[in-house]
Amino acid sequence: MLYPQRFSQFTREHTDTVAALLCGLLLFLGWFALHLGWLGLALLLLPAAYVIGGYESAREGLTTLFKEKELDVDLLMIVAAIGAASLGLWRREYHLIIDGAILILIFAISGALEGYAMARTERSIRSLMSLTPDTARVLLQGREEEIPISQLKVGDEIVVKPGELIPTDGIILSGYSTLNQAAITGESLPIEKTVGEEVFAGTLNGYGALQIKVHKPAQSSLIQRVIRLVEQAQTEAPPSQEFIDRFEKGYAKVIVVAGILLATLPPFLWGWDWETTIYRALTFLVVASPCALMAAIMPTLLSGIANGARQGILFKNGAQLEKIGKVRAIAFDKTGTLTTGQLQVFQVISVSEYTQLDVLKAAASVESYSEHPIGKAIVEAAGDLDLVGAIQVQAIPGQGIVGIAQEQQVIVGNAVFVQQYVTNLPEKLREMAQSLEQEGKTVVWVAQGNIAGVMGVIAIADEVRSQAAATVIRLRKLGIEQIVMLTGDNEETAQSVAKAVGIDGVYAQLLPEDKLDVIRLLQQKYQTVAMVGDGINDAPALAQASVGIAMGISGSDVALETADIVLMADKLEKIAVAIHLGRRSQSIVKQNIVVALSFIMLLLVANFLGSINLPIGVIGHEGSTVLVTLSGLRLLK
Repeated sequence: MLYPQRFSQFTREHTDTVAALLCGLLLFLGWFALHLGWLGLALLLLPAAYVIGGYESAREGLTTLFKEKELDVDLLMIVAAIGAASLGLWRREYHLIIDGAILILIFAISGALEGYAMARTERSIRSLMSLTPDTARVLLQGREEEIPISQLKVGDEIVVKPGELIPTDGIILSGYSTLNQAAITGESLPIEKTVGEEVFAGTLNGYGALQIKVHKPAQSSLIQRVIRLVEQAQTEAPPSQEFIDRFEKGYAKVIVVAGILLATLPPFLWGWDWETTIYRALTFLVVASPCALMAAIMPTLLSGIANGARQGILFKNGAQLEKIGKVRAIAFDKTGTLTTGQLQVFQVISVSEYTQLDVLKAAASVESYSEHPIGKAIVEAAGDLDLVGAIQVQAIPGQGIVGIAQEQQVIVGNAVFVQQYVTNLPEKLREMAQSLEQEGKTVVWVAQGNIAGVMGVIAIADEVRSQAAATVIRLRKLGIEQIVMLTGDNEETAQSVAKAVGIDGVYAQLLPEDKLDVIRLLQQKYQTVAMVGDGINDAPALAQASVGIAMGISGSDVALETADIVLMADKLEKIAVAIHLGRRSQSIVKQNIVVALSFIMLLLVANFLGSINLPIGVIGHEGSTVLVTLSGLRLLK
């Protein structure tokens, strides 16, 4: 029973895709039966293809007609297809039924693509919702009790143990810990939190147990606001989509009205007989069908998508391939995008009595017992060194770590912590440390107790991607007018990274909603704006941007689902490739539209003058479709 259940679930989630596949299969079988002379079987299969493939388009077209009093291409397609089939039955030219079925198949495929886009939006929202646990551990009369998040009230006190996700926004009543807030704020380092400070739902608690007081309803938490922002941004139709909708409705109106006039007026104006009139009207509907126009766009975009995929660029839909070519401004997230998101030892400075290796080895000896990200970075940097074991290791949260290695007390931590164990800090070394901190580095002091004193300092930083600076230069050469950086990190760190990669515009200490506001401001000035990010905190901005670009390896699931384009190998230089593909696709689409419209106008004029019959009209119509399709395939190169 397992396989029927899976098939049933697949058909429910992919109704449009299943309809298009069945329509194509029935069309092929009907054509094959007709080719073999099995007319009866063909006349059973082809109407089934019409019904299955055209049901959704017919429903939408009729709904638009009766509810909105508008005509659209869906209705025009149904009228043209039924007209072709009727004329085929009337004149016993059964290949015309095939032509009508092809029209329906093209629109069924379009509906399947639209359904995929909607499913992707729903998945992104579900991914966001999974970031918070379903229950919270509440203190009731001195004992812990798990209740659903939805039942939390303002004033409730909850307990969060080490390694657990924070279930809702709140204020710490007791406890001390480090919280990984990168998913929400984009900060590259875990943040130390203690009594009186606010914590956010969806952030990961570190080593300490926390008692938190709920100070706002669960539905008002930061992560819930992110979810609502993503929903809102993804449902806002861009101006280009609105223009396409208006054009489609206008085109359908003109063709339908012209078809009706052509089917009724010629006998009165030019003395045509009714058979000729109906024949010309049906030929008009066939040759005026927008298949060539549709083929002028989709094959080009699909070819561009395939080209991008070969180069590690995943375009999630064809519209974004077009939009990326129109981008005038780009906003980059910092952590995990312009940087690797991994802490690295940037520099080791020793006093005269010690070498850099002495400092690194001493620090790594005690930090090897720590789970702190800074400690892990130090140990990783000392990977090739022969570390000695340490005893009596004690970590002081928010300050540092101390232990005994080779019978010497080793102290690693911030300046205030180290000064508890040594007499003073060398002034020259203090100045160098301050300079590094102004550049956005985290400085760790290393000292030995008793008489030995300070050994040196280690500067920790999030490593800038090697290709980031070259990418910025390339984007400027492509004519991108504005490049900015958005980050939740502090101003010093942000400015340091921006200077390293050549970005002038910097927005620091931003929450997800602040990033969204910056994208909106850029759109007001530059219209088409791209956002490049990797974290959950980037999801609203990725959704709001004209084109959202996510990092495929370091990116969070939500960022990958929300973005329109994914860089599968995290190679920033591929952004320039994507823009080039987008611009080429625009150029080819414009060429194809001119060719398609020229063919349509030529066939319409020839039909009106009586210079072509229906088979010639179908050949011209299908020939123009094939021509623009082959033209679109140029992007496969």
